[in-house]
Amino acid sequence: MIQVTPEIAAGQFFDELIRADGEARPGADSLLKFLKDLSPEVLSEKRTALEAAIKSQGISFLVYSDSMNIDRSWPLDLVPRVMQASEWRHTEAGLKQRLKALNLFLNDVYNEQAILRDGIVPTELVTDSPHYIALASGMNPLFETWAHICGSDLVRDHRGQLFVLEDNLRVPSGVSYMLENRSVMKQVYPELFRNHHILPVSQYASDLLDMLNALSPRPVDHPVIVVLTPGIYNSAY
Repeated sequence: MIQVTPEIAAGQFFDELIRADGEARPGADSLLKFLKDLSPEVLSEKRTALEAAIKSQGISFLVYSDSMNIDRSWPLDLVPRVMQASEWRHTEAGLKQRLKALNLFLNDVYNEQAILRDGIVPTELVTDSPHYIALASGMNPLFETWAHICGSDLVRDHRGQLFVLEDNLRVPSGVSYMLENRSVMKQVYPELFRNHHILPVSQYASDLLDMLNALSPRPVDHPVIVVLTPGIYNSAY
């Protein structure tokens, strides 16, 4: 059993690896045993390897409130988070449902505006928004899909319940960090990936291409796809 902090023991803080009694959470048994078997020296070496990988791969982020506007190294926890397949399937279904609802909302706002007429959402909250594009009114995008990529930030409360902190629909750039996180973790913990069934994320780029191909207005087998980026000097490039 692992000694826990008073906050965790009192249920004031949710630890995703261990329970309040110090035992592993469901699905985290093998990871906890693996970490407990590592000596402090090995953990220190892995921390050094993790930080070196982040630096060598140029993974950084910009704090825009910082007057210096200096890129900072991406913070990545040395202890991986474990989500059981059953919980992920439930979460994945909820996120898909949420994105469908968001697209239905956008399609209504730019067309019938029933949600505004019925007073469910105040009209001025939408039309006075600097992100509302009046010129887009009456548009009907393919599949009635306005947001093709969504970056939803998930957080847990003190009970472990997942909540959506925000949905990034316009320019969701966080997926690059997810891909790099996995790349770094494979370098630091190759044995975990050899000995456990971990869902892959490497297919994201091909999934993105398939989605963009499906949106082409031209009936060709290989449409020209262009992805605009701010360039290599942007922290999320």
